[in-house]
Amino acid sequence: MEIRRRKDQIEISELDPFLAELLRQIPGSANPEGAPAAEQRLFSLPTNRKETEICAEWKTYVEPELRSLFQTATQTVAIDLEQLNGNEKSLANRTLRIPAKHADAWLSALNQARLVIAAKNNFTENELNDHFRSPIGSRRDLSLFQVNFYGFLQEFILRELED
Repeated sequence: MEIRRRKDQIEISELDPFLAELLRQIPGSANPEGAPAAEQRLFSLPTNRKETEICAEWKTYVEPELRSLFQTATQTVAIDLEQLNGNEKSLANRTLRIPAKHADAWLSALNQARLVIAAKNNFTENELNDHFRSPIGSRRDLSLFQVNFYGFLQEFILRELED
């Protein structure tokens, strides 16, 4: 896999089918529905629950806007990912071109997905920081790989935008 900036796009080339599938999963992975821990992580209150007035205002005024921003980012990513649709049975490497103007949406959606996956799997800080973990042997290991892969992409998108 190679990531580089080309004019007004971020290009991810030599994307093998496995990594392409992980990318296709970003919109679904970013959805916290049915996972209270993930909802709590994405929409955490600005203060402890004892300050009920502030918490109520947050839920009324801030949380709906956050949900809307998150949904818009995820929709943008889903549209960009349509490039990877087609012959899913092919073992050929793919190329994904992300318009630079969509970079913020990608950073948001990748972050959402990472937070939701981590919350759903109840990963510890040690697990999230263990970059020398053994090969993928379970669904949980795959989820941890996914979190790390999405973080890797965030880092490269940020680097490409800085250059």
